[in-house]
Amino acid sequence: MSARFEEIDWRPTPKGDISLRRRRDPVTGQDVHEVKLGDEFLMSSLFTVGEEELARLGLSPLRGPGVELDVVVGGLGLGYTARTVLRDDRVRSLLVVEALGEVIAWHERGLVPLGEELAADPRCRFVHGDFFAMTETEGFDPERPDRRFDAVLLDVDHAPDQVLHPSHAPFYEPAGLRALAARLRPGGVFALWSDDPPSEDFGAVLAEVFAEWAAHVVTFDNPLRGGTSSNTVYVARTPAH
Repeated sequence: MSARFEEIDWRPTPKGDISLRRRRDPVTGQDVHEVKLGDEFLMSSLFTVGEEELARLGLSPLRGPGVELDVVVGGLGLGYTARTVLRDDRVRSLLVVEALGEVIAWHERGLVPLGEELAADPRCRFVHGDFFAMTETEGFDPERPDRRFDAVLLDVDHAPDQVLHPSHAPFYEPAGLRALAARLRPGGVFALWSDDPPSEDFGAVLAEVFAEWAAHVVTFDNPLRGGTSSNTVYVARTPAH
């Protein structure tokens, strides 16, 4: 049985001190992995439904005979979005773009529960880089700068108007999303996780850039607070032609 609490790793980064912690949940007796950046909780293995639904909802519109999908996930975290993508048999390749090399190292060293599984899948490649800068400049695949994708799934900021760093904010404006749409193939999907309820203002921005969009409310049990909590997953699609 593991210790009740353990700090597995702690590193200073340009974005603040990041730590990976493991604690034993007193109710379930299971290990819970958590990531903090400074004093902010970024993610927990106790709550993964929103991350998994980001992948499911983002890939769901991409139907067709014999389709093979090339996907980008922005934000590695604990890996639940990436794992759900790879469980879709249509996925041919997955790039996971992560700004913090320390997070990639956790997976490659097997310090997080899904790390070995993701690192061993030949379809999956970790890319150390700034998702938002790469959208505007060199693209997501350093080996093929002009490469386009069937889906880009993003889970980095808390919400479009609650960003982890001010440099992220322009991405959520029309010009930023147009740059992202240019990285998609015709009929490609952009999906975004948000911790807030659906935003009409952000919906208007999506409508300005994409051919269609929808906001899905994802509800899940919250054993810490009791009852349920919810996230939002936005799904937007470029024109098919």
